[in-house]
Amino acid sequence: MKRRRILTIVSSAFACAMIVCSARAQDATACKLTALGTATVAAVLDGGTLMLDDGRELRLAGVEIAAGSRDALRALVAGRLLRLERLGPEQDRYGRLVAFAFAGDSGQSLQSALLEQGRARVSARIGAKPCAEALLTMERAARLAKRGLWADPNFAPLQAENLAQLQADRGRFALVEGKILSVRESGTTIYANFGRRWTRDFTVIILKRQQRTFAAAGVEPKQLEGRRIRVRGWIEQRGGPVVMAEAPEQIELID
Repeated sequence: MKRRRILTIVSSAFACAMIVCSARAQDATACKLTALGTATVAAVLDGGTLMLDDGRELRLAGVEIAAGSRDALRALVAGRLLRLERLGPEQDRYGRLVAFAFAGDSGQSLQSALLEQGRARVSARIGAKPCAEALLTMERAARLAKRGLWADPNFAPLQAENLAQLQADRGRFALVEGKILSVRESGTTIYANFGRRWTRDFTVIILKRQQRTFAAAGVEPKQLEGRRIRVRGWIEQRGGPVVMAEAPEQIELID
């Protein structure tokens, strides 16, 4: 029994190492970004935001930060020049620069490093499938190894049938797992229902105009019925708890 347990631990560690190596390779190659130049850090405002010495505020793209991430980010950037690259819009609605950042000559982004340490979660919208897959792979490795925030059971993915917990987390970013029982359309909206009481149970909402985008990414909404998925996003209350899926990378097939 003891030997079997040791082998399991070694196997899990090896799997994590392989996942990390694979994700780092994707981070450097498959995810195509546009160069924005270099910058020097003046201050670390929080675990996902930096003040640059030219007065600009940089928000790290693609991640939701967690407790303890500020110290982790400070250690990653200490005394190092940043190379900035963007995927989507250069600024957010608050006028902050939004980019992927690489410290020194590292081929690994700060985002991937934070995810690897378990100090961040992948955000709901990334903007390109290869970039999303690389980040999600890093997150899965950290979750499997229970690093950082994943050592806290409060950060474990929520279960779709746990309505009390979903309602308590209304307005928060979360990962939710469960089996889709039915997919229905009404007007301009697709509803992926996790329960039979549509007005009370958890639901993922997808706009019909985005159906082709989801299908092109391998997430055909009409084929989700009967599948177990993991969805990430902000929990809202519309009768029952819902997550609005605006990008295919929000949904992971887990069965």
